Amino acid sequence: MFDATSTKADILVIDDTPENLELLSQILKDKGYKVRSVTKPSTGLRGAKAAPPDLILLDVKMPEMNGYEVCQHLKADELTREIPVIFISALGDVLDKVKAFEVGGVDYITKPLQVEEVLARIKTHLTIRQLQQQLQTQNRHLQQEISERTAAEEKFAKAFRSSPNPIAIATLAENRFLDINRSFLEISGYSQAEIIQKSATNLNLWINPQVYDDSVKILLQNDSLHNQECQLRTKQGEIKTVLLSIELIELDGVACTLNLINDITERKRLEDEFISLVSHELRTPMNSIIGALDLLSTQQLGALTVQGQQIINIAINNTERLIRLVNDILDLERIKSGKISMQPSKCNAYELLIQAAQAMQAMAYTAQITLNVEPISVEIIVDSDRILQVLTNLLSNAIKFSEPGKSVCLRSQINSLYLQIEVQDRGRGIPPDKLQLIFERFQQVDASDSRSKGGTGLGLSISRSIIEQHKGRIWVESIFGQGSTFYIHLPLINK
Repeated sequence: MFDATSTKADILVIDDTPENLELLSQILKDKGYKVRSVTKPSTGLRGAKAAPPDLILLDVKMPEMNGYEVCQHLKADELTREIPVIFISALGDVLDKVKAFEVGGVDYITKPLQVEEVLARIKTHLTIRQLQQQLQTQNRHLQQEISERTAAEEKFAKAFRSSPNPIAIATLAENRFLDINRSFLEISGYSQAEIIQKSATNLNLWINPQVYDDSVKILLQNDSLHNQECQLRTKQGEIKTVLLSIELIELDGVACTLNLINDITERKRLEDEFISLVSHELRTPMNSIIGALDLLSTQQLGALTVQGQQIINIAINNTERLIRLVNDILDLERIKSGKISMQPSKCNAYELLIQAAQAMQAMAYTAQITLNVEPISVEIIVDSDRILQVLTNLLSNAIKFSEPGKSVCLRSQINSLYLQIEVQDRGRGIPPDKLQLIFERFQQVDASDSRSKGGTGLGLSISRSIIEQHKGRIWVESIFGQGSTFYIHLPLINK
């Protein structure tokens, strides 16, 4: 594509008078245009079809074929119909000019020619032609984009409707449902009319709405969220365990979420039953083994070499770790199934934090960690033994993952209607991709931690279950390489 202001445009001049042809050609060449000149209309038509010029200057009166006829032939051919044609003639009658425009000409210049006028009109029509070509190109691109977008939307709509996984589109701000597929209706038990334009809050859909709200916060930070375990309440009151994945999308300029749900209720039930069964079956032989190892270590059944005693000690440590793992699994399953009920009573948060710090002081001293406590005196109704279990677990982790000489802080403060408890360390921190996972069972920042740190990978999962049983929430914020802060919200007593 040429630029009328700088690039040498290709101009075809058709005039049966050699003198006129030479004059026009020289004028245009002097201005930098590329010029092709012919005296025969038939030759001009062939040249225009073989290599379409950017503009044609066409004489009206010619013996073989007049200019009007030449223009009609040009406009009848798809290759040449868009080329602008400027008529040049000594005929100045209005009817001649009207005829020129009727057959498709864009302008009419009367002889004798004025050089500046000819150049100005040529430049104007070359510019107009350039703009037309640009517009046509843009229109083609736009049509292609529209076609591609339409095809993509049709493909998405087909996948959306036929997907076996429940899918819902909701507004980001109000979490108001805009569209759902059939699978979503089946898992939720609602009809489309009951869901559309309603929010998850209106429908009381999530067992713990805070989990979804936290998931959206993670989504906004990372642009996507995958496989967040949640519990969904159906219209009939049935509880479904699901994995939730969310993507940010935009519909008609409105920020929305694309929510994809994977129902794992049955899988979780079978998994829980299997874990519970295996754990129960393991406890008896494990206790028998630890008893036998303890007896051997006393050397009542015979003297042991130093190496033999070391091997017995290793076996005892590993067996004790297995017993802790089995006990943690059973503890977690009983809490989640409701077989262990919380025993809430009124107590003072100040005393709870002091007790938790005192319980972990020996471990902190051994690890050369300074344990700071900043409690606040406020009454809460909780199962104090279970909250102590959570606090000591968090403190234990903070101490284990801190370098000697560092400090761990346990503090509390009033936050709206909640007591906020914080456990802060200056350890290695948690990578961003692990923040969503560490509260799941058997999830640790480093797979080697269970061996080097003695953990089972269940402490945080148990802690979350205990806090959720208290209608509270627990989460973590961390900067990798700088440390982590675990937060707990527990409801205050309504006065």
